[in-house]
Amino acid sequence: MNKDELLAKAQKPARDAMKLHPFYQGKIEVALKAAVRDYGDFAIWYTPGVAAPCKAIHNDVQEVYRHTNKANFVAVVSDGTRVLGLGDIGPEASLPVMEGKALLFKYLGGVDAFPICVDTKDPDELINVVKLLQPSFGGINLEDIANPKCFYILDRLRAECHIPVWHDDQQGTACVTVAGLINALKIVGKKLSEVKIAMIGAGAANVATIRLLLAAGAVAGNIIMCDSKGILHRGRDDIPETYREKRGIMQQTNAEQRAGGIAEAMEDTDVVIALSRPGPDTIKKEWVSAMAEDAIVFACANPIPEIWPWEAKEAGAAVVSTGRSDFPNQVNNSMGFPAIFRGVLDVQARTITDTMCIAAAEELAACAAERGLYPDKILPTMDEWEVFPRVATATALQAVKEKVARLELSREVIYRLAVEKIGRAQQQTRVLMDSGTISMPPEE
Repeated sequence: MNKDELLAKAQKPARDAMKLHPFYQGKIEVALKAAVRDYGDFAIWYTPGVAAPCKAIHNDVQEVYRHTNKANFVAVVSDGTRVLGLGDIGPEASLPVMEGKALLFKYLGGVDAFPICVDTKDPDELINVVKLLQPSFGGINLEDIANPKCFYILDRLRAECHIPVWHDDQQGTACVTVAGLINALKIVGKKLSEVKIAMIGAGAANVATIRLLLAAGAVAGNIIMCDSKGILHRGRDDIPETYREKRGIMQQTNAEQRAGGIAEAMEDTDVVIALSRPGPDTIKKEWVSAMAEDAIVFACANPIPEIWPWEAKEAGAAVVSTGRSDFPNQVNNSMGFPAIFRGVLDVQARTITDTMCIAAAEELAACAAERGLYPDKILPTMDEWEVFPRVATATALQAVKEKVARLELSREVIYRLAVEKIGRAQQQTRVLMDSGTISMPPEE
């Protein structure tokens, strides 16, 4: 394709979205899970029969996992303050994203997820909302919450909730980024412990990515992070105390104490991981050309990457990834969160630890490596459904190993449960489409 054709292809999902969102008026709905053989079944599912399981749960609250769908319910919670690359657009405008998240949860993970967009920007109010939701949900997925309050919210909720809470823009993006980098480094023959990494953007995703990279073997001094005002170094005196994560990175990384902007951060580095302002031209071709030989470029801003992938290739990058599914090498949390939550829910884990995320990343990387690695194929794609039960199993087993799981299930049982639940969700969708219950989109 020439550049005009590539640009037209990149713009097509937005055009299609504006047609199909009004056509369906939402991407998810509530469907029945139990059979209704006749109207007599209502006496079982509702009054008077339902009183019996209510009393059983009252006597032992853990019975809620046996008598209800709590073990498969996830709340996707957002205040709409940092949506994709769009910024603070409010809770109503964030709803299409949260519905899309719920669709992916169901189809790829067999997880029943509900978008809950809250009308508050107060972090303590949001924390209270989530804590009040715990009786109904088996897990919480925080989404699109502004930095730095997203760190405070996640830390509080992980400490104070008895169900797993994670922030997908932090842990999910970091998990899949680490998985992609593991395989990209294999392709170029470099080691994580030796490479220099430029990280463009100091938001939730890259802050969490640094944490997982260090846990996976990267060297802090070899990482150079750049925020909107330049490279983080110990001489910076413009970072408020409220940005404690950024201040910690400033002290821990950048052994050379480089200063300057994105160009200086990227010079002579082996890897750039950009999760910053949408492009194009946030990263320029000449900055990629100034990187080390066999450079790796992850340009993962949404909806437009910091640099078009073909431009990064023209500038000499050996491996290029974006966050988009319509380009090769999608590094996107969609490859992580459905499977991770599948595993977490099936063993009723109390939390999602960084080591559980690393176990998921390593399994995700291994799934791709087994099929053969190429510069344009460093990770599985979302249509390789068999990857999701494997990642779910790796996550769940790590939870059992760390003793944060309420159920200690075997590898075989965990894998079988994941296959059954994911397969059921996808088969259900196909049946509804084949029957016309889900209408097919109109032809163009």
